[in-house]
Amino acid sequence: MSEPVLVAKPMPSLMPTTEQRSRLRRIRQFKDNLSRYGVMSAGLAVVFSLGLIFFYLFSEIAPLFRGASVDITHRFTPVQLQQVESDPTEYLLLERYEEIGANFKRSGAVNFFAVNDGSPVLNAQVPRAEGAVFTRLATSTPDQGLIAYGYDNGQVALTKVNYALSYPQDKRQIVPSLVYPLGDAPLQLDEQGAAITQLAVQETSSGILMGALTADKRLLLGIFSSNTNMITGEETLSQEVFPLPALPEGVTPIAIQVDESAQHLIIADDNAQLWLYNIINPSTPVRQAPVAVPGGKITAMEFLVGTASLVIGTDQGQVSQWFLVRNSDNVYEVKFVRAFDSLAGAVIRVVPEHARRGFWASDDKGNIGIYYGTSERTLFLDSLADKPITQIAVSPIHHRALLLDVSNELAVADVWNKHPEVSFSSLWQKVWYEGRESPEYIWQASSGSDNFEAKMSFVPLSIGTLKAAFFAMLFAIPLGVAGAIYTAYFMTPKLRGLVKPTIEIMEALPTVILGFLAGLWLAPFVENHLPAVFAILIALPIVMLITGYLWSRCPESLRTRVPEGWEAAMLIVPIIITVWFCIVASPFTEIWLFGGSMPQWFTENGIDYSQRNALVVGIVMGFAVIPTIFSIAEDAVFSVPRHLTQGSLALGATRWQTVVGVVLPTASPGIFSAMMMGFGRAVGETMIVLMATGNSPIVNFNIFEGMRTFSANIAVELPETAVASTHFRVLFLAALVLLALTFVVNTLAEVIRQRLRKRYSNL
Repeated sequence: MSEPVLVAKPMPSLMPTTEQRSRLRRIRQFKDNLSRYGVMSAGLAVVFSLGLIFFYLFSEIAPLFRGASVDITHRFTPVQLQQVESDPTEYLLLERYEEIGANFKRSGAVNFFAVNDGSPVLNAQVPRAEGAVFTRLATSTPDQGLIAYGYDNGQVALTKVNYALSYPQDKRQIVPSLVYPLGDAPLQLDEQGAAITQLAVQETSSGILMGALTADKRLLLGIFSSNTNMITGEETLSQEVFPLPALPEGVTPIAIQVDESAQHLIIADDNAQLWLYNIINPSTPVRQAPVAVPGGKITAMEFLVGTASLVIGTDQGQVSQWFLVRNSDNVYEVKFVRAFDSLAGAVIRVVPEHARRGFWASDDKGNIGIYYGTSERTLFLDSLADKPITQIAVSPIHHRALLLDVSNELAVADVWNKHPEVSFSSLWQKVWYEGRESPEYIWQASSGSDNFEAKMSFVPLSIGTLKAAFFAMLFAIPLGVAGAIYTAYFMTPKLRGLVKPTIEIMEALPTVILGFLAGLWLAPFVENHLPAVFAILIALPIVMLITGYLWSRCPESLRTRVPEGWEAAMLIVPIIITVWFCIVASPFTEIWLFGGSMPQWFTENGIDYSQRNALVVGIVMGFAVIPTIFSIAEDAVFSVPRHLTQGSLALGATRWQTVVGVVLPTASPGIFSAMMMGFGRAVGETMIVLMATGNSPIVNFNIFEGMRTFSANIAVELPETAVASTHFRVLFLAALVLLALTFVVNTLAEVIRQRLRKRYSNL
């Protein structure tokens, strides 16, 4: 029987066929293209997203720096405004819905008319005694709305406009009327019956004040108030009239103003001087020395809302702002604060805006200027008529205005002037605010008062941001960098595997928890144990050095029992004992050295102390930043090539010499990056500074006082502000400044890091 024959089959080829190679090439090319275009798309998406963020921020802040615009929509001469030479318009008014205007004539006739077409709405008459002749009209600030008519018999008629609002059939209806705060009968301001040639009126907490100059050169101050009997409803009018010291011979007053605090009366004379009267005690008024006003003769003088600042116009077109400021003797003086762009002609009218520190001015050549005091801005300056504009009415919401020229033509204008409070100088330079003795940096964006002057300086927020980051980095950099060097180079791998993850996990702690602990536990603890804090900061390094020295002097047989890299564990007990001893000794130290209270001792020696301060923020925010610095710096040190360190040791250098001469220079780009990352983390931190600083926008680097940062300010105020308001947009501008700050810092850090890497790359 024959044996079977084994036939060897050919082995399959391990080399891919041409078709397979082509298929693999297509797959590889697809993957390469997918990766290349995927990475490119992701990068472009990041850039596009950042661009959208910047575009949105710029779109929100762009209106802040836009000037005002005044667009004349139509002109007409309504029947109500047609006047004879003997009965001109003395005052023009526009209500908040910008639908009804009011024309106050010299005769006391008040004509209400529709702004759109001039049709009559209501005619009224201000009461006056029979035969009395009008001599002067005075108005209070727009928010009070008082209008006073002075007559040649020493009487004054006081009125204000009331608008009744209703919605019959869901359609707004406005019904104007005149009301009389002190009754409809004229008030006898001058008992001698002399004609009133100058008049001022203002509502105060003690009643309605009137200042007047009579034809026989007497100055009078009247205080009027009305009381209503709650049972009978009977109204009782009380009035007191006080004589004021006369001005020197040859001085003729041309304007009078009184403030709403009932403390001051100001007179402008024909010699371009201001006379200030202290009327806190009306029975014994005090006249101060005159103050000269530069720029020509005074032609207009008005208080802005709040009556803390005065606007003066001259015959040379100059417009300036003046404050009532206390001097070193605690006496108020009238002081020049700022000047604005001049008008081409003589200023004939100054009209304050409602509820903010803006005002309009007109000259005898038909020019109009719109100004804002706090920001020192000239928002609009242009010619709107070829004749002098004698009357201006601006609505309380500043969206519409009425302009009346000498030919009795009324112009109705649409106004855009939404954000006059902001300028570069108001954000970054010292501003002289009302009620302050000198220019200051202040952030106080809101108040409970309608007459509040917004103060929005970025300087306190910038200083606060840098202050918080500085003290946090002062705490975090030494600990983070030194810990990273020791962990990466000296510590045993087993202990490093325990320490590094533990510190990195610290970064996951919610900052709101850290801020909560800082504000409610650490801040009171630091205040009550302030000597212990300083003692710990000083004693711990000394104890560590002493412990290390003693360990180096121990016998070799004892030191060899501790494995290399575990020496740091021996510091735990001395550190705990030192901290415990400092805390226990703190009360006794305060009694022996600081009179029982170290914070109080600071205060008595001119150092302000707040419980929530930069020291607390530095400790807690430094604690939050340490993991970032430690992790990046430790990786940089650990990544130093072994052949560099081994070569250094082989040449006879000690381990510390190797660290200083080889490891640190080589790892310096990474260490620097770690510090910059930590700085960026500290600059943008919100919750810790929000809860542990007290949020006081102050301008100093006192470690014992708080601060307010950009991020905390945005978090606190943005939810409370009105959308699209000036405050709202300024907060977006603050966000842009913060973003720009971090961008600049990171860019500089990257440039420095690249130079360090290039410098030490030859190692």
